[in-house]
Amino acid sequence: MTITQTFPRLASTSEVAADRGEPRWTRPALIALLLASAVLYLWGLGANGWANDYYAAAAQAGTQDWKAWLFGSLDSGNAITVDKPPAALWVMALSGRLFGFSAFTMLLPQALMGVGSVAVLYAAVRRASDPVAGVIAAAALAVTPVAALMFRFNNPDALLVLLMVVAAYCVVRATETASTRWMALAGCALGFAFLTKMLQAFLVVPGLALAFVIAAPVGMWRRIGKLAIGALAMVVSAGWYIALVELWPARSRPYIGGSTDNSLLQLALGYNGIERIAGGGGPGGPPPAPGPGGPGFGHNLFFGGEPGVGRMFGEAMGAQASWLLPAALIGLLAGLWFTRHSPRTSPLRAALVMWGGWLLVTGAVFSFMDGIIHPYYTVALAPAVAALVGLAASELWRGKEFLASRMVLGVMSAVTGVWVFILLDRTPQWWPALRWVVLVVSVVAAAMMVVGAHRLGRAAKVLAITAVVAGLAGPAAYTLATVGNTQAGPIPVAGPSGGHGPGAGFDGPRGAHGPPGAADDNPALENLLRTAGTRWAAATVGSMSAGSLELETGASVMSIGGFSGSDNSPTLAQFQAYVARGEVRYFIPDGHGGPPRGHNESATAIATWVQKTFTPIAVGGTTVYDLYVPVD
Repeated sequence: MTITQTFPRLASTSEVAADRGEPRWTRPALIALLLASAVLYLWGLGANGWANDYYAAAAQAGTQDWKAWLFGSLDSGNAITVDKPPAALWVMALSGRLFGFSAFTMLLPQALMGVGSVAVLYAAVRRASDPVAGVIAAAALAVTPVAALMFRFNNPDALLVLLMVVAAYCVVRATETASTRWMALAGCALGFAFLTKMLQAFLVVPGLALAFVIAAPVGMWRRIGKLAIGALAMVVSAGWYIALVELWPARSRPYIGGSTDNSLLQLALGYNGIERIAGGGGPGGPPPAPGPGGPGFGHNLFFGGEPGVGRMFGEAMGAQASWLLPAALIGLLAGLWFTRHSPRTSPLRAALVMWGGWLLVTGAVFSFMDGIIHPYYTVALAPAVAALVGLAASELWRGKEFLASRMVLGVMSAVTGVWVFILLDRTPQWWPALRWVVLVVSVVAAAMMVVGAHRLGRAAKVLAITAVVAGLAGPAAYTLATVGNTQAGPIPVAGPSGGHGPGAGFDGPRGAHGPPGAADDNPALENLLRTAGTRWAAATVGSMSAGSLELETGASVMSIGGFSGSDNSPTLAQFQAYVARGEVRYFIPDGHGGPPRGHNESATAIATWVQKTFTPIAVGGTTVYDLYVPVD
């Protein structure tokens, strides 16, 4: 027997895991893990309030008007869409229509997507290895802080992660038998992932495609043909909606927020595409500044830190998803080395290629992109990190009779302990003893694995469980702290409140990151808008202000200029026509508290025209212009 057999040469069949036997504890463990994940993601879910007002307002609009639902409009009057495609909004709005719209019913699908992601990841990893690998991977994903954050928030990332993991599972199934059907399903999942967050969905494509091309048990040309069918399914499942938007008369649909020419394709290739990689704030300009952060925060931390190899490990990103990243990279390298002589169709090596490609491509893009990036984007790395850790840990443990296998396991455990210590040391006042416990237990477990894991008999299982628990303790504690904090605003960050790390200063009630004078501070303004009785109760500059007003009143509020006031919609002439037809009742200048950064000439021209043409009134301390009452 050689060292390459520490990663057994697996047959290319769906019975691989079954042939090894399934321990009795795995199914109860999986059920317990899924129940625990559900409790974790659902517990106190309503405490986050509306979370991100921007998406919450669009979800609410989708419960009020079907056209707003179809296009992802910020308002039920259909003035402008959010700057992402609407797939995630479709789900949240449908939940609101079924159960009544509230913060809980809006966030409920997100939490269920989290549980679904954990379950599908287990299934994907199990088919390539065994149930033990699946359980470890699923547990690692469940306790990743940024995953818990986004599975309790209303940004599109929860659906994006679920669809990408589903696509990976479909590729695993397709690779086993060169199934055209499973490749087509993978393409469909990726197409809808594009309709969730555009080009970010395609970062996993190289890894998925390479795994199938390498390992599917048919000839090369048939592999390429089946891969082409998957690509076609991806194009069709995304393209139908792009065609619908492009062919729909622009005058009878909302303006595509974030685009320069009212085009979904331009939005995908521009603001949500090349500009994210090459830099530039896009037509909408940079997002509004977040609320006060914890001690030592620079503005750049909210945008991912400086580009470079160390970005994923830095102050901004490190504590979000990198807890097990060093172990995943070590496991990937070891796995590829130990399977170098395996058959071409080895499911295990295909899985390593798939998850490794996912991790390396996504990580490289996130590390070096010069455009807008936020710490929570790293949730896209979490499934790949978890899968690689699960695969490597299980397969190396099976080969513990070999010194090389034990040494790699020991290095993974020790490096994880050291890295978790470093991350926890960034919040030194929060659970100060935890980092020392993790470090000591991980290093001791690593030493014992190298020296005697093959001689301990049944006690070896206790050692293995101890090492896994020690490795997951740090991220699990951070996850519990994240769940215990209230998250609000456009840039959520995982971690404990009040520390000196990335999570500091982000907890607070809904609206804590919005402009001063919001509607929840002004009951008189709320009542005024509720009784307006027009297509748009009011207009204001910027989507965060408009969204806050919509959520407080249930009325439709026009966002002039989109997210940050920079979109060229509506123009002055268009706004004047709306006013002439009596479709807008009030104008609330400057988003309650000064124009958002990046506001354009149209927004300035509209504000100037209104101020010269109509009479201002004071409503609960807020200046409001009644567009039915011109200046005498």
